[in-house]
Amino acid sequence: MKIYSASLAQLDALALLFDAYRVFYRKKSDVKGAKRFLKARMEQKQSVIFVAEVDGKPVGFTQLYPLFSSTNMAPLWLLNDLFVAPEQRGKAIGKALLAAAQDHCIKTNAKGVSLETEKTNLIGNGLYPQMEFVCDKEHNYYYWENPSFSSL
Repeated sequence: MKIYSASLAQLDALALLFDAYRVFYRKKSDVKGAKRFLKARMEQKQSVIFVAEVDGKPVGFTQLYPLFSSTNMAPLWLLNDLFVAPEQRGKAIGKALLAAAQDHCIKTNAKGVSLETEKTNLIGNGLYPQMEFVCDKEHNYYYWENPSFSSL
């Protein structure tokens, strides 16, 4: 297994993985949209994407977005996406991708890595504590959705 930072050279394979990740979270498949979205993030340097490769084929990824904590007066990373192809699960690929995210946090001198997952994500909820992520039970998570948002 090899873990590396994604570049536009992996865009086609990465878009397929990203689309499968979105479908996992009950979104409609849209490979063209996935490719367009990832390309924009890469070109605009708005995220860091690590890819897991097995036998020369990308089989998983994680995507980090930069954030800042006002109370800590420090940068941090939001691990927004983590996905391993179903046929590759159980091979410690998710752990390797999380370790790459943690290493990136250390190298960039950020305060930490934050993530959110559904309560029903049994695999993720079992994996994160193994990698020393602590579930925050003290804060409520709220979300406001822009009623006039258009992705066009």
